[in-house]
Amino acid sequence: MAILDRKLRRDLWRIKGQVLAIGFVIAAGIAILIVMQGSLTSLQETRNAYYDRYRFADVFASARRAPESLAARVAAIPGVSRVDTRIAQDVILDMPSMIEPARGRILSLPEGREPNLNWISRRLNRDFEFGRPDEVIVNETFANAHELFPGDQIVANINGRRRTLTIIDVAMSPEFIYAISPGELVPDKRRFGILWMGRQSLEAVFGLDGAFNQISMSLTRDANEQFVIDQTDALLAPYGGIGAYGRSDHQSDAFLESEFMQLQTMSQILPPIFILVAAFLLNIVINRLIDTEREQIGLMKAFGYHDYSVGWHYMKFVLAIAGIGVVLGWALGYLLGGMMTDLYGTFFKFPFLLYQPNPATFVVSGALSLGVAAGAAWFAVRRAVRLDPAVAMTPPSPPVYRRSIAERFGFAKHLGAPSRMIMRNLSRWPIRAGLTSLGVSFSVGMLIMSLFMVDSIDEMLDTFFFNTQRQDVTLTFTNPTHDISREDVQNIPGVLRAEMFRAVPVRLRNGVNSERVGIIGVDDGADLTRLLDVNNREVTLPLDGLMLTDQLAAQLSVQVGDVIDVEIMEGRRPHLRIPVNGISQEYVGLSAYMNREALARVMEEAPSASGAYVRVDANSMAQFFQEVKKTPALQGVTLRSAALEEFRRIMDETMISAISFYIFFASLIAVGVIYNSARISLSERARELASMRVLGFTKSEVAGVLLGELAVITLVSLPIGCLLGYGMAASIVDQFGTELFRLPFVIQPSTFGWAVLIIITASVATGAIVARRVNNLDLVAVLKTRE
Repeated sequence: MAILDRKLRRDLWRIKGQVLAIGFVIAAGIAILIVMQGSLTSLQETRNAYYDRYRFADVFASARRAPESLAARVAAIPGVSRVDTRIAQDVILDMPSMIEPARGRILSLPEGREPNLNWISRRLNRDFEFGRPDEVIVNETFANAHELFPGDQIVANINGRRRTLTIIDVAMSPEFIYAISPGELVPDKRRFGILWMGRQSLEAVFGLDGAFNQISMSLTRDANEQFVIDQTDALLAPYGGIGAYGRSDHQSDAFLESEFMQLQTMSQILPPIFILVAAFLLNIVINRLIDTEREQIGLMKAFGYHDYSVGWHYMKFVLAIAGIGVVLGWALGYLLGGMMTDLYGTFFKFPFLLYQPNPATFVVSGALSLGVAAGAAWFAVRRAVRLDPAVAMTPPSPPVYRRSIAERFGFAKHLGAPSRMIMRNLSRWPIRAGLTSLGVSFSVGMLIMSLFMVDSIDEMLDTFFFNTQRQDVTLTFTNPTHDISREDVQNIPGVLRAEMFRAVPVRLRNGVNSERVGIIGVDDGADLTRLLDVNNREVTLPLDGLMLTDQLAAQLSVQVGDVIDVEIMEGRRPHLRIPVNGISQEYVGLSAYMNREALARVMEEAPSASGAYVRVDANSMAQFFQEVKKTPALQGVTLRSAALEEFRRIMDETMISAISFYIFFASLIAVGVIYNSARISLSERARELASMRVLGFTKSEVAGVLLGELAVITLVSLPIGCLLGYGMAASIVDQFGTELFRLPFVIQPSTFGWAVLIIITASVATGAIVARRVNNLDLVAVLKTRE
């Protein structure tokens, strides 16, 4: 066996280029699996540890004003283990470094002790307690964005009064791992901050002595979450409760779960492509090796080597190549996984985040790769095992050459001799040529699948920010009111147009399907917010009935004309049956729309507003913001331009890295497939190509025969790859759709063009390497080789 092992090492070194090419394809598949699964495992374990260590609640609920004594009744609900109450309110922040107002959410903390649930991780002055009424703790990302430190002061519009708040510490919270402001698509660390203030101070500010407006619960292991939610809703209903919900519907956790799902999906789609392509390449290499070493196999058996020793020798050859890929993949995956986890750490705010990939991922990926490699070589190795020594010592039957299809139909009569040679060799090995073309097609498909994300996100942004949400600013009132009219808003300096809206929390039911959403009431003829159909054409909001977004309608299993149950979660809290009179298309969130006057009628209240959509003169923005900062009835200001700018900034930071990642790995497939195909073809036809040189063909003509085959295979693979990419992109759209975001299925022609250009570039570079080897052929040595 020592002699065979020495031969094995020499064989691997002799075709080291092909070994590395195949190894890198395997490594790419393993690396992607480790990166995705490693990041997923690290994020999940970090989140779970964070939730557990800082007592993140399981169920959350809000009310307008509930007595503190109600907490004991909530705690008595079967399945509830801990209860914590607090005061929460959105406020306007006047930051010196910004012209526009920022939005803040101020939460109460008990003085002198930790809350029962939802602890915070204090970062600087851990032992410093609230001593004065206007002292606050600020979340770390907001503090870093504004360079705030303990002792600094900020101005907030709290309950109609401007108050100067003194920062005593910065903190992080499991509630705000992904801290996103209402109405935003991504976190904006400059324009949205979390503040914690002493409970007694907030009680005095909001007149909530002995009362709360938010309650959180942790559950026992055997608790029925839905039962707890229903019981909590029943207890809070008389106090303006707006619907309890579980952790899975908590905004921060929902975004985390959405990202986890995407990582899981990508880890299931991409690695199998690389492993299958590598299996195809290994199959070609081992078959070619056994064919060329046919005589050596006969000699080994004639000298006494057992059939299974010979078979194990060639199986080790395949496993060695796969093993090189596995080791490279493990190293590359571990390195890139750490980088990916660090990238996630810039978006998801944890007090600690360690990259700890699951060892099982390494074991499974390695075993799977080696198993697939062994399976790919099985039939070729079995052929070597069954080969009789006497038969092996005789030359194989010469190949049968026949005219190509193009020649049979007369299409090749105008082609030169090299071109006819290309056509004949491709028709001689149609399966191998087809599989090679398919391998290149997968790389094209991968590129389209990754590049289309840019087109999809651009379409989503264009639809959301320019076609549906056309306002410059969204103003949110502290409480729904009918005291502020559209004319009042239009009198604010700089306002060109204002449209009022009413937001009402509801629970929609259709049979067993139920969704907790908000009905947005807008005026007839509204222009600043539009509703679109699936063809991006504007649709008119019905004067009566509901219009649901397409995703919400699908989750409720309703169509136009169906009547659904609507449970209003505020005011008189009526239970209604309302028809669905329209369906619109939106890519963000779940929403229901209704005419504002019709909404007021079903709620049995005078028409009121929760806020206003505003278009502002660009030259008067400074005056507008100054007036808004002084308006006591406002609790939130959202700027469309700022939200769009922040979204694009984040996409630029992440998409460039992600696309570069996929371009690199897709190019590996193309290079690996094309290089191995060319090297095998060169080894098979070296004598033929050398003969052409002796007969007077130039180096470029000889190289053109081999490169022409590669060109034909690549060109055939491009349209197939475009079709594969189209299908893979459609699959990604289906897999990635969540309640938070849906990707529109849009692929621009330029995306196909870039994918084709990248693959052609990779093919040309590979062809140049192969052409150099053809030009350096040792004619004498090659011509001495036996057929």
